Amino acid sequence: MQYETGVANHLGNRNSNQDRFDVVESDEGVLLVLADGMGGHAGGDVAAQALVDIARDRYLNGVRPVAQPGRFLTEIVHATHDALVSYAAEQKLGNIPGTTAVLCLIQRGHMDWVHVGDSRLYLFRDGLPVFRTTDHSYVEQLYQQGIIRRSEQDSHPRRNHITQCIGALPQAPEVALGKGKGLRVGDIVLLCSDGLWGALDDAQLGLMLQQEGNLDEVLEHMSMRAEQLSYPHSDNISVVALRLTSLAAAPRPPVTPKPKPEPRPEPGKDETPHVDDEKLKSAIEQIEETLRIYGDELKR
Repeated sequence: MQYETGVANHLGNRNSNQDRFDVVESDEGVLLVLADGMGGHAGGDVAAQALVDIARDRYLNGVRPVAQPGRFLTEIVHATHDALVSYAAEQKLGNIPGTTAVLCLIQRGHMDWVHVGDSRLYLFRDGLPVFRTTDHSYVEQLYQQGIIRRSEQDSHPRRNHITQCIGALPQAPEVALGKGKGLRVGDIVLLCSDGLWGALDDAQLGLMLQQEGNLDEVLEHMSMRAEQLSYPHSDNISVVALRLTSLAAAPRPPVTPKPKPEPRPEPGKDETPHVDDEKLKSAIEQIEETLRIYGDELKR
């Protein structure tokens, strides 16, 4: 599997950046991680960083390829939640730090993912959003129940109210799990915080991903546009993406064998350079013949 990755992050019109993200690569695959710390709670940045750190550690120090991706990703979420609950108790905090989360593990051209909150995962194919996660939010619930229209979500007074998150409450969150979606060459997997998708709709995101340039350049342009459209109320904007370029294994560089060193004599042993056996035998025969001839002459 061969791929290109890109990331972008903007502060927006905020005093601090509580978004965190990571691209964790190995020979067996790649783990994409994104977290949006809850700004209304102290320690949102701590919570988001905890998710990234735990995800990286468990992936790189675990068995790869991951045999049960869904279980693996869910355990990362639960481990982060438990760590935040313990952290709040140890520090005697008035509240538990909280964060949203979206994680995607890609192995052998297949993607598995989990998410909690309103940070999203998209799958774009030929510029079209063929899949995206469903937000854990109050306005999404209203839409699913048929109470409001999709167009009313962005202007709803409780549009930023999420219904699930890591931390914040003692009980563990409900984790939305997706699994086993096969990727095609050219597909783009995109993870982002609400600072991006709140300003750019799905169609705009897909259109901008079709632009020329490497993914870092495309995502940077996308984030700048989202920040401009949201001014002066832009949130932190974070985005991580992967474009699949080939399902074939990445070529490995040729290995040039190192020359085998000559054996060194043990300490105290004669360090006379090695001489070829045939040459040594021939030299000895010549010496013996010379001694025979001149020895006979000396006897006369």
